[in-house]
Amino acid sequence: MDSDEILLTAEEKMEKAVDFLAQEYRTIRTGRASTALVENIKIDYYGSLTPLKQLANISVPESNLIVIKPYDAAGIKDIDKAIQSSPLGITPSSDGRVIRLAIPPLSGERRQHLILQVKQMAESARVSIRNIRRDSNKQFDQSEKEKFLTEDQRDEGKKHIDDLTKKYISKIDDLLNMKTNEIMEI
Repeated sequence: MDSDEILLTAEEKMEKAVDFLAQEYRTIRTGRASTALVENIKIDYYGSLTPLKQLANISVPESNLIVIKPYDAAGIKDIDKAIQSSPLGITPSSDGRVIRLAIPPLSGERRQHLILQVKQMAESARVSIRNIRRDSNKQFDQSEKEKFLTEDQRDEGKKHIDDLTKKYISKIDDLLNMKTNEIMEI
C-alpha cells in the first residue's frame, strides 16, 4: 500500500469519527428546543421501527417548545409512548392531533452532569483518532518492511499522520468547547 492510500484512508476515518461526535452532540438536550432531540426516536409503527422524522412534521415555534404533528393521526399514541420511554426525560402533552414537548430549563446539577457526559464522548472520539493513528503507523511500517516504501517515505508518512491527528483532535476540542458553552448558557 502506498503512502497516499494510507493517508487518505486515515483522514477519511478521522473525519468520520469527528462527524459521529458532532451527530452525538446534536442529541444532547441543552435547555433549548431542537428537532435533533426527537427526530431519530424510533417509533413502533405498524410493526416496524421507524424514525419519528419519517412519521411527523417536527417544528420549534419557540425556544423551549417542540411541536410534533403526525402525518397519520392514528400514530399519535405510538409516538407519545415512544417519547415517554425515550431517555429524553420529557413528558409529552397531546391534544389528539399534535404533540407538544416543553423543554424545561436545566438545573445546575444537570448541566454539570451533561458536561461530564460530553467530555466522555469527546475522549472516546480522541481515542478513536489515536487508534487510527496507531493503525496507520503500523501500515507504514508494514509497507516499508515489504519494500513498497523507503524509510524516508515511511517517516514522512508518519509525520503526516501525526499532523492529521493533531488537526482532528483540535476539531474535537472545538466541538467540545462549543457544546460546553451551549450547555452553560442560561
